[in-house]
Amino acid sequence: MNTRPRRGRPVAFTRELVAPPQVSADVVSGLRFSIQTQDGGEVPLDYTHLKPRWLALAFARALRRLAGLGGPLSVRSTVVVYVRILPLFFAYMTEAEDVPDAPELLQARHIDGFEAWFAAKGKSNIHLLFILNKIIVTLREVTSEGIVAFSEPLRDRLSYTTLRPIPPATPRDAYSPYIARQLRDAARADIMRLLQRFRDPHPISAHSDLQTMEKEMHAQIEAEGIFRYTDRRYKALQHARRVRGLSSENLSRQLHEQHYLTSHDVIPLMVFLALETGLEPECCKTLTVDCLRNPANGTVEIAYIKRRARGAEHKTLRVGDGGPRTPGGLIRHVIAWTAAARRHRRTDCLWVYYGFGGLISGINYPQHRIDAWTAQHNIRDDDGPPLHLTFSRLRKTHKALWYLKTEGHMTRFAVGHTKEVAARHYADVPALRPLHEAAIADAFTEAVKSAFSSTVLTPEEEESWRNDPVTASEAAPAGCDPISLLDGKQDIWLASCGGFFSSPYADPGSPCSQPFWGCLECPNAVITARKLPAILSFLAFIEDQRLSLSASHWAAKFATAHARITMQILPAFGAATIEETRRMLASEPVSNYMPPEALQ
Repeated sequence: MNTRPRRGRPVAFTRELVAPPQVSADVVSGLRFSIQTQDGGEVPLDYTHLKPRWLALAFARALRRLAGLGGPLSVRSTVVVYVRILPLFFAYMTEAEDVPDAPELLQARHIDGFEAWFAAKGKSNIHLLFILNKIIVTLREVTSEGIVAFSEPLRDRLSYTTLRPIPPATPRDAYSPYIARQLRDAARADIMRLLQRFRDPHPISAHSDLQTMEKEMHAQIEAEGIFRYTDRRYKALQHARRVRGLSSENLSRQLHEQHYLTSHDVIPLMVFLALETGLEPECCKTLTVDCLRNPANGTVEIAYIKRRARGAEHKTLRVGDGGPRTPGGLIRHVIAWTAAARRHRRTDCLWVYYGFGGLISGINYPQHRIDAWTAQHNIRDDDGPPLHLTFSRLRKTHKALWYLKTEGHMTRFAVGHTKEVAARHYADVPALRPLHEAAIADAFTEAVKSAFSSTVLTPEEEESWRNDPVTASEAAPAGCDPISLLDGKQDIWLASCGGFFSSPYADPGSPCSQPFWGCLECPNAVITARKLPAILSFLAFIEDQRLSLSASHWAAKFATAHARITMQILPAFGAATIEETRRMLASEPVSNYMPPEALQ
């Protein structure tokens, strides 16, 4: 019977096809194996020397699950840290001669004892918390497995990490704009040299016979990828150079760098990308050769993976796409520069380069090589000493520079984060503290300036204005004649007005729309001793209004004017002048001109 499906008839599956395949359980029975991490790395584990064996097996199984698909340990470097730290717990139990032979004998005192033992070694609280957290996380995973049964007190102890007061960690700071400019200039200079090196490679030696031997080495590199130090033709080239008195130091790298990027070239490329895009170093390291997508209008998206963003690891960032001075253009050049190396080392990693005598994929930048690069370009710290460059601070530096460019506008600044996260992690950093302090100082200055918006002239200052018209013109409201102000030709009830038809509260050319006591807040107003009788009369009026108005109504209408008069204007003239004005008011009262605003 033909079991092939026919047109118009439903497809049926036999029982053998429906039954799920039998998959053997993932059981760790040995203590020497390799853990395959989610980022494609491999971590060797050897716990054969650890005692007790039952706990070593439990830790090995827990690590394999934590680093497995969907587990929290997704990066090889993190798994390496766990593998190295866990034996410390066994070392403590051996030294304390308290090795539990059975799971029920492992108690909470072992964890507390390990904490005290490690703290006695003089480690900082942050370092202690870092180490202790790895032990707690692993023991929790062992508990959740269900194979090993711990005691109730131990399970309660695993609910927290430590009872010690742990101070908050110092936030990672950004580099200053001065350091960022040095880093960017140095990286751009190296990128320009790379362009020249791949565009127009030059022979290493000027001797024709040596150039012929170099061509043979280049042909071997193109055919086989690299050559070894033991290669016969390479040794012959070294001998020929030695005969002519030429040094062969770095000769192998000089030959290979005409075909490939080298481990020295990766550092400026990483610095430039991190500063220009704000990508985390671990995201830059995992870029693939097909990371550029959706080009449009001089921009392109960079697709990258952020392992820490659980559930949203795959992200994109739109950047400029042009020449090598733009992130998109630089990545295109890196793809072209690594094409030859990728023919000999099959990988989709963006970073393929020559180093350590072979072709390498992936990023590994030891600190001594970074320090050599900063020393080569004489990059200095803000205080003058050589800069100790830390790649993890470059993202903060990019964010700080973007914060300065957007002038702290959180809607524009918070790219890829909520406003709260952007403000807490990237705006509140020590490098931006001078900017924030300057903003606060400007705000206070503006508040003080606003508080003394009107000009108050004492009799002495009024005399100074009359004697020095040039200074008076600079201090008086713009566009008015200071002498006419002093002569009363522009008087209104509480002050002299420097521009009744150029009020800051109305359209240009329109009359001032404020109540008459608005002059006390107006920058066009000039208050002289001649206006004190009217001001004291108005002060008596608004104090009398307290009896007929509710407290909230009076405060909304007259509180600002009352405070301006009593706290700023009257103290400027002195007690003697005010007392003399009050005596004059008692004998010759000023006729109160109260417009409708004062009575509403």
